[in-house]
Amino acid sequence: MAERTLLQFFHWYYPEGGHLWKEVAEKAESLAAMGITDLWIPPAYKGATGPSSVGYDTYDLFDLGEFDQKGGIATKYGDRAALQNAIATLREKGLRVMHDVVLNHKMGADELETVQVRRVDPDNRTDIEEDAFEAQAYTRFTFPGRNGTHSRFVWDMKCFSGVDHIHQPDENGIFRLINEYGDGEWDTEVDEEYGNFDYLMGNDVEFRNRAVYDELIFWGEWLAKEVGVDGFRLDAAKHIPAWFFRDWVGHMRQSINPELLVVAEYWHPDPSVLRTYLDRVDQQLMLFDVALHHRFHDASQAGEDFDLRTIFDGALVVSEPDYAVTLVDNHDTQPLQSLEAPVAPWFKPLAYALILLREKGLPCVFYPDLYGAHYTDTGHDGGEYTIEMPRIESLPKLIEARRKYAKGMQTDLFDTDDCLAFIRHGTETEPGCVVIITNRNATQKSITLGSEQAGVAFRDFLGHRNEEITTDENGTADFTVEAGSVSVWVRADSL
Repeated sequence: MAERTLLQFFHWYYPEGGHLWKEVAEKAESLAAMGITDLWIPPAYKGATGPSSVGYDTYDLFDLGEFDQKGGIATKYGDRAALQNAIATLREKGLRVMHDVVLNHKMGADELETVQVRRVDPDNRTDIEEDAFEAQAYTRFTFPGRNGTHSRFVWDMKCFSGVDHIHQPDENGIFRLINEYGDGEWDTEVDEEYGNFDYLMGNDVEFRNRAVYDELIFWGEWLAKEVGVDGFRLDAAKHIPAWFFRDWVGHMRQSINPELLVVAEYWHPDPSVLRTYLDRVDQQLMLFDVALHHRFHDASQAGEDFDLRTIFDGALVVSEPDYAVTLVDNHDTQPLQSLEAPVAPWFKPLAYALILLREKGLPCVFYPDLYGAHYTDTGHDGGEYTIEMPRIESLPKLIEARRKYAKGMQTDLFDTDDCLAFIRHGTETEPGCVVIITNRNATQKSITLGSEQAGVAFRDFLGHRNEEITTDENGTADFTVEAGSVSVWVRADSL
């Protein structure tokens, strides 16, 4: 994936008002020039909270901001026309679009149904009460605002395996629905947290129902035909049976494009768990490198006490480089979110250098790091907080450096705990670079590039260092870096 760079073009607190699709179209040309090749866009369909929905409370997959449902026509990001224009503009500029897909659950049902349920222990989902009882639950989705356009499928109690709220009695919790697709047991090939992590939230989709299975395949094909698809980001993969995505992704590749970029969000720091999942889905997709993100978070918190030589310990990009999507932060890890573990701003240029300029992995850039973000929300303690996520000033140049200089074989110089370096040796036709980072004081590292680089002048592409460094007759020079910073040294004659 050395030729590709992914950008997550949204964050959890992106402003309401239907602006995102317009911004995508406006920035497409500049992003392509910078070196972005693929754009990950948020869920494009109607959520249960309508115009304010971030998109993960799936209501109607077929409403792309086209129908008056849940309080409005447009989604938080704009209407269908603006979405189609954004995707067409991206493709015109040579960029691919990756859709965020939330198939695990649905919310905001239109009608109550009488159901049979069993209570489930939230801390041990395999502990399900023997006695079933009758209740009312919102499990029927008729989508009256759409009135059968695009699909006439009606979701009802047989389409779901569990719910988190019932009426008569009025109760919150986890309740296993009793139907022909399960008499209390959850699906298999899901994460083992809480005994079985099939259930996450809302109305949990029952993938064993063949009608549901067929409808979700039909929807994927419909989305590609209607607006265009170059890839999918699969939400909540640890809660969805691996066998379903094995089938679904295979079918999408066959019917849409065998080269689809598919990335599953299986949020687990243990690479052995991720390798097991990759085996179950026949290596048809990539996974986010959760462990590496947490190493970046830890390093940013520890400061100069962190041993940089361990930065890749346990990383998926080391054990499964062909299937790793590397990232610094995303919408789940940003401040005030459920998986909050943000990387401190001072360390982000170092972290981005370590994912953008190295040989392995597909790097994913986060919208607030490129453009900045400002928002207010309730914290985990109930207090209200205003968060400023500053723009990382060197990030555009790092993305550009990936396009221009992250070429050829790689040599690592991870020999001191406070200063790392690696060389991209370039090719016969493309220049390489020398990358050096430190989490302590300004320093230098003696690096030998070989006699073929003798007498060559180098400059810092990021502009953090102003001097010019010239190698000796052996191609050796002392490459420098500012305190807590990164420098990308490139041949002066390549600038």
